[in-house]
Amino acid sequence: MQRNVNTQYQTLVDPFVIETLQTVIGKHLVVETTRDSVRGVLKDVKPDHIMLMAGNTPFFIRIQQIVTIMPID
Repeated sequence: MQRNVNTQYQTLVDPFVIETLQTVIGKHLVVETTRDSVRGVLKDVKPDHIMLMAGNTPFFIRIQQIVTIMPID
């Protein structure tokens, strides 16, 4: 018996947040999420997540989980 399972993913994209985040690529930031805070350098911005380097560790943070972003430079 074979099942046909169609999975669709939906992500809310806020173009203003994406645009603003792109202006601080390469900057040191504090990103507060719904769980904790991460300090690091913003390396990349995608429609659904950002990549922040904290030391030698990459953090992939969903944009929907971000509460605040503060530049620390």
